[in-house]
Formats: sequence, C-alpha cells, structure tokens
Amino acid sequence: MVNVLIGCTGSVATIKLPNLINMLKESHKDLKSNIEVRIVVTEAAKHFISKNELPSNIIVYEDADEWSAWSKRGDPVLHIELGKWAHIFLIAPLDANTLAKISNGYCDNLLTCVARAWERRKPLIFCPAMNSRMYEHPLTSKQICQLKTWGYYLVPVVEKTLMCGDTGTGAMAEINTIVSTVQTFFT
Repeated sequence: MVNVLIGCTGSVATIKLPNLINMLKESHKDLKSNIEVRIVVTEAAKHFISKNELPSNIIVYEDADEWSAWSKRGDPVLHIELGKWAHIFLIAPLDANTLAKISNGYCDNLLTCVARAWERRKPLIFCPAMNSRMYEHPLTSKQICQLKTWGYYLVPVVEKTLMCGDTGTGAMAEINTIVSTVQTFFT
C-alpha cells in the first residue's frame, strides 16, 4: 500500500484535482499494488474545488480539522499524523503564496504545518502553478531553489495559455507528467 497525501493550494489548477486522483489510481493498477489518497486543502483552494467533486471515498482535510481533532494533551496532532501516514506528499498545485510560506518556514495552516513537519527522507513533490507575472518574479526562482536544496522534487511549470487568457510560463505541469513523477517513487 502506498499512501499519497495531496496538498492543494489557491491556484485555479486545483480544478484538475479529480483528474489527478483518477490518473494516480489508474496508473497504480499497472503496478499491481494499492494506493490510498488523502487530500489537504488550504482555505483558498476550497474556492476552486468542493468535496462533492471528488470520489466519495477520498478524505479531505482542511484547517478546521486540525483544531477539532485535538482537545487535550496526548491527543493526536493532525499535521503530525498525516506526515506519519503518508509515504509521499504531493503539493499540486503549489501557488505563489504557499510557495513563499513553505520556503520561509511559515506554518500557519494545516498544509504548511504538514510541510514543516515532513520527514525529509520521504519524497515531497511540488508542482508550482501561478500567473506568468508571478512566476517570473525573482523571488519565485529563489523559493523554488530553497525547496530543492531541502531535497524536495520539482515538477516544472509549462508554458501555455493560462486561465486568465495570458500566454506564458507558470501553468502547472500536465497531469500525466505529475503522475509519472510520483510513480518514480513507487518502486
């Protein structure tokens, strides 16, 4: 069994989440082993996807779950438990805001807390997605480099016509590219 935790942030590319889940599950059948997927969403990601658009057997965690799961000393801490459960942490899409938070050590929501507490011996794969103007800002390359120096795996952006109508670099990689990258860690 391979446990994959998918983190989704406030990028319109979050609308691709159902396809990503389906392709991950289908590709895993070829490997003749089981895969379990759970999702962590930021508040901004919820603008682009709702739980009823996802398979009914998928657990979706949000910030409120972190606080409702804990009431006293000794209770499990959700961001730690998710890190223990998952073999792979895939952040797809990773928006500019969350990229900045993770690369600078901020942990002010469930997703960034999972990232901060992530065991670096396990793969964390990130798929940036943002408008070209944001992607081309000098801070973006520095923040991506920071994550890579920690051993995190980048699935590079692609150039295409973005949802806003602009054409340029910054779109999240194609789903099949993301799935192929994740598969490299199954063997």
